Amino acid sequence: MSLSTQSNSSSSKKRKNSKSAKTKKVTKVLRTDSDPKRSKLDIVKRYKLSRDQLHWMLKNIYISRKVDDTEILMRKQNNAFFQISGAGHEGILTAVSMILKPSHDFFLCYYRDRALCLGLGMTPYEMLCQANGNLGDVSGKGRQMPAHWGHKKLGIINKSSCTGTQFLQAVGVSEAGKYLKDIGNEDGPEFNNREITYVSSGDGTTSQGEFWEGLTTAVVNHLPVMFCIEDNGYAISVPVEVQTPKGSISKALEDFPGLKIFRVDGSCPIESYAVVKEAEKYLRLGKGPVLLHAKVTRPYSHSLSDDHSMYRTKKDLDEEKLKDVVNTFPAFLKSTKLLTEEEDKAIHGEIDREVKMALEDCLKTDWPAKETWGDHLYSDEIDPMSSEFETQPNFEGKADIPMATAINMVLKSEVKANPLVRMFGEDVADFSQLEKLEDETLKGKGGVFKVTSGVQRVGIKGQVFNSPLAEANIIGRAIGQALRGIKPVVEIQFFDYIWTAYMQLKNEMSTLRYRSAGDYKCPMVIRVPTGGYLRGGSIYHSQSGESFFTHIPGIRVIMPSNALDAIGLLRTAIRCDDPVLFLEHKHLYYQGYNRTAYPGDDFTIPFGKANVVQEGVDATVVCWGALVQRSVEAAKKLASEGFSIEIIDARSIAPFDLETTLNSLRKTNRLLIAHEEIKTSGFAGEICALVNENGFELLDAPIMRVCAKDCHCAYNPDLEEEILPHTDDVYNKLKELLNY
Repeated sequence: MSLSTQSNSSSSKKRKNSKSAKTKKVTKVLRTDSDPKRSKLDIVKRYKLSRDQLHWMLKNIYISRKVDDTEILMRKQNNAFFQISGAGHEGILTAVSMILKPSHDFFLCYYRDRALCLGLGMTPYEMLCQANGNLGDVSGKGRQMPAHWGHKKLGIINKSSCTGTQFLQAVGVSEAGKYLKDIGNEDGPEFNNREITYVSSGDGTTSQGEFWEGLTTAVVNHLPVMFCIEDNGYAISVPVEVQTPKGSISKALEDFPGLKIFRVDGSCPIESYAVVKEAEKYLRLGKGPVLLHAKVTRPYSHSLSDDHSMYRTKKDLDEEKLKDVVNTFPAFLKSTKLLTEEEDKAIHGEIDREVKMALEDCLKTDWPAKETWGDHLYSDEIDPMSSEFETQPNFEGKADIPMATAINMVLKSEVKANPLVRMFGEDVADFSQLEKLEDETLKGKGGVFKVTSGVQRVGIKGQVFNSPLAEANIIGRAIGQALRGIKPVVEIQFFDYIWTAYMQLKNEMSTLRYRSAGDYKCPMVIRVPTGGYLRGGSIYHSQSGESFFTHIPGIRVIMPSNALDAIGLLRTAIRCDDPVLFLEHKHLYYQGYNRTAYPGDDFTIPFGKANVVQEGVDATVVCWGALVQRSVEAAKKLASEGFSIEIIDARSIAPFDLETTLNSLRKTNRLLIAHEEIKTSGFAGEICALVNENGFELLDAPIMRVCAKDCHCAYNPDLEEEILPHTDDVYNKLKELLNY
């Protein structure tokens, strides 16, 4: 067994065949295969590890295993409802906890990192409370499963159950620290000098694409991120060699440029200490990210819902026991007279008493009150639905600003006013190569629809930049930055490609405040061009799908139909404290009928307040996006026939303004809902249900809908015309409603 470091820089590759370079490369290798005991003692001496420190390491390992066993007992007694252990991983994690700094560094752990969290300062009581789901749970007050670590004070960022999402968030956390340091904003969020972001997973999660995206972005941006891979050989029942090239993530990454690789026997806390210490030194010097590949064991099944004896042989399990850190580490300490039997018994006794008391206190702790079920879904500090955001426009100039330009003007004013507003996405910057900003002959890209053109020029360095062509990368990094106090305003270039980011949006962004009981939040804006009616868009450039997001608690969903609303609603989105999906209909960007004069840099519109486009008494149309103007045109045709139609532009879909709809129905008693999304399971169905539950007695006719056909949008113009809803569709359905 050897402790080794490996550099993957391009310069070292050029010297690969050089004898002198090879000699230099192995000078830091600590040989442990000839005399393991001697080498470990050498490490103890080299790093001046005291007897007390070694005993602390042993205690942390023991207590981690004891808490695991106690949770298993709690599960059997129905005092816990899920259990997944960190057994076998305690060696490497104890070493990391000794070297990295709580409340200074940031930690995005995975579910096996119990020993790390204990070493950083979490208590057995806090962990057992999470298993029980009571108010002593600092991670989420009963909202999270056990082993989903989070501790704001210690810098442990709340973790979800998703595997791999943490890597991009860790990159965002790290680059936020770098940006905050660069701008030196004394009144802004704090950053720590030479901070490290730790992120971990098992070997199985390295198969996730977001691991590779995170690794790539960390290398490109030279970020101090420690990627700790705890390799116990199995992803539940799937062996590592089945899913990883060469059966080893560090071997698979041997030629990855710009990444420093450290390999270690993670079952040995002393060897782990030496390697982590070297990795820490490399990171604090700002040399870029590292991969820490620790081989560990898994003496227990994946979780209590798994039985590994069904797919692992008895010989395999018996051999693993011989490597288990709870057996090997105390044996080494005793053999070198660094621990006596009496001291070992005393440590066990102390831990037994501590965990027993923690369990007793845990079972006395109250569960959260039932009426708190909905707490922390949204900010309790800033309410974007309040009158605070209901301002009057202060118009200047002509009413000739199209919606695309209106959005551009808001982005420029908000970026210029606040250095913590950070904008990125695919092609959103004018230039990735910053020296070109000075070239007056180049206009720059500024977005595929030119909506972000020139925003980079009004901001400071690093405030506006281009991302890789990877949607999950954009959202995951934005979440990490928002955690640090940055306000990301990011763009998904086309709604049609948002789906690779759906995991980050649904399971991470929308749940973070709730699952951490308000300790963490990620206020951010996701701008997304959406919709059809642009000939040639076809299946993959014409999609609408707002209902996929209105179904998710924790996200605000906004869709303006005109330039003035776009200005007011986007500014509210940027200034509010919740994640906002801001949908911009591509067809409306440059229309003549929805333009405005500029209403000033402080104009805002509250969420959850619909706009009554025109009043009427015979029927009500609720619509949004491209269907607003089509409804207006249909109403004009009906006006010539003597009918008066009230049109309501919802514009805020989540929250939805039900009260304005009900008030309208008190006059008209008939309701038509029109939207571009397909009919089946579209948001019109939700409005129908709301009106049925809250205003059934107001209806004199069935609620009717005008929507796209339940079909993908086709390329051929005639087919597209038939699939998407148009003015005549609204007109004909209104006639049917009026004649009912």
